[in-house]
Amino acid sequence: MKRLVVLLFAAAFSLSSFAQKYELQFNKNGEFKIVQFTDTHINMGKDQNLEDFDFMKTVMGIEKPDLVILTGDIVTDGSPWKGYERLAEMFKKGKVPWAVVYGNHDSESSVSRRAIEEFVEKLPNCINHDAGLPDGNSNFVLPVYGKNKNVEALLYCIDSGDYSELKPKVDGYGWIGFSQIEWYRKKSKEYTKANGGKPLPALAFFHIPLREYTEAVHNEKYPPIGGVNEKEYSPNVNSGFFVSMLEMGDIMGTFVGHDHYNDYVAYLYGIALAYGRVTKYNKPRPEWKSQPGGRVIVLREGEHKFKTWIRDKDGKKEYELVFPDSFTK
Repeated sequence: MKRLVVLLFAAAFSLSSFAQKYELQFNKNGEFKIVQFTDTHINMGKDQNLEDFDFMKTVMGIEKPDLVILTGDIVTDGSPWKGYERLAEMFKKGKVPWAVVYGNHDSESSVSRRAIEEFVEKLPNCINHDAGLPDGNSNFVLPVYGKNKNVEALLYCIDSGDYSELKPKVDGYGWIGFSQIEWYRKKSKEYTKANGGKPLPALAFFHIPLREYTEAVHNEKYPPIGGVNEKEYSPNVNSGFFVSMLEMGDIMGTFVGHDHYNDYVAYLYGIALAYGRVTKYNKPRPEWKSQPGGRVIVLREGEHKFKTWIRDKDGKKEYELVFPDSFTK
């Protein structure tokens, strides 16, 4: 009996330690800082884009984030295990939790997204915990707690798929599916109800831009801030996620990758539609004169707004803005 009590206590302590280790919190100044890295295209087998690790270390050393989110096309190796292990070791040394959503190139080999997700969930400091939906394998929501131990913000991480599953009728890239939208609406309603009927400030992270990005970038009343250097390579169909964000009223901004030459923030119906900064070297183009880096996002406890900027691999700060004030004031 005594041994059973000890084992139960040990199990409870272990679960408590696990939860405590990965609980995201606003700091004593009421801020929570995220660094978004995207499209690293690391290939350990071919020694491709390995300088990305140094770029990320530089940005993290300057910004000291509370969380790193990787928004797809991260380890594009036929055997991605070593790449993710090296990422995990880097984040462990940096003492920062990290999460990843997958892009269209993350599972083009024989390795499935599910297998990758099961692997990364066990890596040091990784806070992925897939919801097990019919669509995608990196769908989860991360609550951020305030000084009173209440949930004060939400970070939705969503798998935007890879390629259309309706070929040949519909070609092109994948999209956020109905099961994901249903899951998001359910989670949003639960958190809103728990917050006395008031939606919490939230952000969403995925890889492939919504079709609304094209409308937003041509918004003449609120022009985009940042680099607009190529068209938006969105899905060929619209599954309705943007409308759900408007109806739920919690998500202030979405952050994607995919299009390597865009790093703008656009405005549409009160929502920021943003790109990260590609974290690997781009192939040279006359219109692209920027350095690889990452996007920084800072939430403040109790506020439905955020600050954001780009930090490049050399430490330069670019395109700083406050959302929505930089568009509406």
